[in-house]
Amino acid sequence: MSNLANQLVVAEREEVARGIRTLLAHPLLTERRDPVAFELVRRRREPLARWFDYTLGWSLVVESRQGYARLTKVRAYGTGEAGDRPARRPRSGRAPLDRLRYVLLCVTCAELLSVPVTTVGLLADRVVRAMAADDALPAFDTTHRATRMAFVDVLRLLESYGALTTLDGASDSFTDSADAKVLYRVQPGVLLRLPAAPVGPSRITADESITPDAVSGAFDDLLAALVAERRYGTEAEEAPSAQRNLWLRHSVLRRLFDDPVVHRDDLTEAQLSYLASLTGRQVMRRAAEQAGFVLEERADGWLLADPEAVATDEKFPDDSSHAKIAALLMLDTITGAADGCTPEQLAAEAAGLLCRFPAWGKAYRSDDGAARLADDAVRVLAAFGLVRLVGSRITARPAAARYRVTGTVQQDTGAERNPR
Repeated sequence: MSNLANQLVVAEREEVARGIRTLLAHPLLTERRDPVAFELVRRRREPLARWFDYTLGWSLVVESRQGYARLTKVRAYGTGEAGDRPARRPRSGRAPLDRLRYVLLCVTCAELLSVPVTTVGLLADRVVRAMAADDALPAFDTTHRATRMAFVDVLRLLESYGALTTLDGASDSFTDSADAKVLYRVQPGVLLRLPAAPVGPSRITADESITPDAVSGAFDDLLAALVAERRYGTEAEEAPSAQRNLWLRHSVLRRLFDDPVVHRDDLTEAQLSYLASLTGRQVMRRAAEQAGFVLEERADGWLLADPEAVATDEKFPDDSSHAKIAALLMLDTITGAADGCTPEQLAAEAAGLLCRFPAWGKAYRSDDGAARLADDAVRVLAAFGLVRLVGSRITARPAAARYRVTGTVQQDTGAERNPR
């Protein structure tokens, strides 16, 4: 029995670790999308909820009957070079949502809350009327193909979240014709869980004097009110000792578990002091071990590596896009420049790549293609914490040294010479 008990403990520990990494990569997990992962999270929901609450201050809700699990990932710091995680269009290019698509996403979700079943045509009409009634929103005209395509991107994104289920037809058909017939079932529970915010939007009191033209200027204040966490006090740095220690633990570990790499200069003096303390080091190492990560500690910062890549949502190096390929090739140039590179230098580097490989990067063959390729490559590197913008120059960060070229190897083609 003792041996069996030990095996059960080990199995639970391994399943909890896998559940943690799965939820970090997919904070909205549906049974329909991944039944195996959902069953694991459902079965281990109690230890998972305790771990996330203690370690990161994030709440986990598992709705077994409705078939979804929602981890509310709140970022307790401002977005920076590695902080922007835009929603992406469910197409091969995975381009980020633009302003129109974000507006359509919000309005569509609001309209879906009042209907259990709908069609694409009825839903589009409701969105048209809702946007026409608000002076702060742009017009939505389904007679234009580009507008219908934007709407379809939103619908497919909601389908991927599990908030919409297609009962008949396909959402893409609406792109080609406004008369397309598509029937949906709405999942209101998932819709309500989409915002990862501790404060409900209805509880935020907006200044009535703000005009539609000034909404963008007040956006940062409204967003700050939406993600304010009262458990840490009004000013986390000045909060009482217990609240301050809680904020330090959660803020530091959120960065460690949510960012590709954490450099020392990313953290405040209080956060660095916490990690330098015996308690802070123990908490960090124990949390990494419990989640199944390998913790790398360097003089310049920290990194969590997932040997099984369960928690990995984006990979680098990776040949899945032209921007990632260019990013890896340009990184050696950036690390080799003591003062960094200018955007013009990187654009010239990108132009050289396009010239060397004429059949590659067809999307960047326009007049400004080299500059766009360089910009996209820099965004990739910044998202992985490998470069930063200092003034008008792009400079390498310490983690970029992991990818420096130390030598080249010429592959043998395997061709045999003529013995004569």
